[in-house]
Amino acid sequence: MDIAAATPVEELAPTLQRLRHAWQKRRPDYAQRRDDLQRLRKAFHARLDDMAAAVSADFGHRSMHESLLADGMTVLAELDHMLANLRRWMKPQRRGVGWRLWPARAQVRHVPLGVVGVIGPWNYPVNISLVPLATAIAAGNHVYLKPSEYNPRTNQFLRELLAEVFPDDRVAVALGGADVAAAFAALPFDHIMFTGSTAVGRKIMAAAAPNLTPVTLELGGKSPAVIGMDAPMETTAARLTTGKLFNGGQTCIAPDYVLVPESRRDELVQALRREVASRYPDLENGADYTTIINEGNYRRLRGYLDDARARGAEVVPLAEIRDAEKAEARRLLPPTLVLQPGDDAKVMQEEIFGPILPIRTYRRFDEVIDYINAHDRPLALYHFGHDRDEIERLLGSTVAGGVCLNETLLQYACSNLPFGGVGASGMGQYHGHDGFITFSKAMPVLRQSRWTLSDRLKPPYSGFPARMIRLLLR
Repeated sequence: MDIAAATPVEELAPTLQRLRHAWQKRRPDYAQRRDDLQRLRKAFHARLDDMAAAVSADFGHRSMHESLLADGMTVLAELDHMLANLRRWMKPQRRGVGWRLWPARAQVRHVPLGVVGVIGPWNYPVNISLVPLATAIAAGNHVYLKPSEYNPRTNQFLRELLAEVFPDDRVAVALGGADVAAAFAALPFDHIMFTGSTAVGRKIMAAAAPNLTPVTLELGGKSPAVIGMDAPMETTAARLTTGKLFNGGQTCIAPDYVLVPESRRDELVQALRREVASRYPDLENGADYTTIINEGNYRRLRGYLDDARARGAEVVPLAEIRDAEKAEARRLLPPTLVLQPGDDAKVMQEEIFGPILPIRTYRRFDEVIDYINAHDRPLALYHFGHDRDEIERLLGSTVAGGVCLNETLLQYACSNLPFGGVGASGMGQYHGHDGFITFSKAMPVLRQSRWTLSDRLKPPYSGFPARMIRLLLR
């Protein structure tokens, strides 16, 4: 079997029809949803090493431990959270009706939508395929998955895993490039979730618009990390390094640039240098540093550095490369700082998605707030420091998809927190209960009693009906 073979475009619509027909014939109840999630967890847990090997092969090299954490642990944790809470999430919620509608009763039932289309990214190809898929299953839907064409071996792993767990009229997988993705997004799904770039997100939304298909867009952008005057620099540098270099920087919520007090810039640079040296003493031969996914992205990142140099910014590699030719052949890009780039530099205009970290300085904290608010709302916002007034000023003056204080990335791993962007960084949210809500319809139900005064509110509006209307207007 050709693992990179694309699904013929003409097969997409019939597959969606098969999924929808099966859903209409038998909508998943609690028992089926729970059984599906349990079988998915068991099958996935048994294949964790196979998963890590497939992802690494697609990247050229990816840290096995980072795959187990980001694409393994996160999926298992979300499945456990769903299994522990699914019955409660499905229970109808009572709502008050107010004295004007008494003695009626009201409730909200979260009912499945039907068939959900999930378009996954290449950077965390298992996590960001299986978590939304499982969440949609928990909400009672059937799912059609379209993973990224950049991960053919991982896609084969996903296809085999899902075929083992689900019948083909409950979960299906489509493979292919931009043409398949465009046709996929134009199908009349009941909901589409897309994770990827802002530019492609606009295309997905436009393709879904003729069908009025609701979309959840998890995009990216430039996520700032703000360092306060009182931040402990060694700890700050360590956590920044994790956020920036995990998965080789190919993370949508990675810190995309740093704003640091002018007087502490050199202190930060030296702390980052020490942290990188301690983690990657032999970057070229170590097993824990992830390479860039493909040649196109590698060239894009090298172009950012060339552009920064040409514009006069200082480019500071944090690790030595002894064999540049071999490193280039492997798409191994060392952790690199860009000091004081201007707004015209590409590293300050475009999402980086690699191990490059621009650092800019500020003198007054107002400059930080003004700079963040002058740009698109970020997917993530980080702050390091313990000045409560400063933190509250930042939280009260900016809008971001999510905020993490004195840490990076871990806001994504908290199942009880919604994950999603705002504006150019996305719309909608998922994870845990918030994902269950996203892939459901909150269907209101009002139940009237046998006898009610509303039966008397009808023409002619005189006498008792008129007095009742006046009472309702109080």
